[in-house]
Amino acid sequence: MLGLPERTEFNKRIPKQKFYENMDVSPALKRVFVEQIRIIYWRNKLAATTMNIAAGEEVTEIEVFEVRVQEPQFDEAVLRQIDKEIPYHILFLLTCDRKEQAWIGYKEAAASGSNAFKVSRYYHTDWVPEGSLNFSIDGLNMDAVYANLVRQIAGDSLSSTQGETLQESVARDEAKQELLKKIASLEMKIRKEKQLNRKMELNAELKKIRKKMESLLGRQ
Repeated sequence: MLGLPERTEFNKRIPKQKFYENMDVSPALKRVFVEQIRIIYWRNKLAATTMNIAAGEEVTEIEVFEVRVQEPQFDEAVLRQIDKEIPYHILFLLTCDRKEQAWIGYKEAAASGSNAFKVSRYYHTDWVPEGSLNFSIDGLNMDAVYANLVRQIAGDSLSSTQGETLQESVARDEAKQELLKKIASLEMKIRKEKQLNRKMELNAELKKIRKKMESLLGRQ
């Protein structure tokens, strides 16, 4: 599966109830698990103990979970809930109707410490025929393996400059997405605005934001 080494295979079924029973989960999210998720398998465990790779400072293990969904469209909150309950980094393989799609979150330790993690955002591949996805395990330690997996799954949306860390690439991508939202919002306001003076003000603001976007993209 995914071209991962055979020695990393785990293949254990995890009851989906594990992620919402006896936990502070909203009725709406419980319903999502029941209606959208069929089966969850823990397929692989990528770690220093299962591969000839050094442990990382931030990443100790990467679990590979296969999540069989009822429909290609699903609620991302499901992945966030699973990520919240598992104190390791997770690569999700979604499967549906003989197609598959890989998801991975940029997951880092929360400021509170302990074993808490937070996921700032998820990256994913397109849906492709089942068995088509393969990923390279590149890196001398688990931190590098994780960073390379995130970049492989994110593709062009997480392109980087030479020497840029994964954290820096993600931060720049988040800034880009925020600017895109502002541009779309301003363009809509300009289309609806009737007063010429106000429209000119909005156009000036839009021009500034577009310059910020050009500067951000120029660093790629």
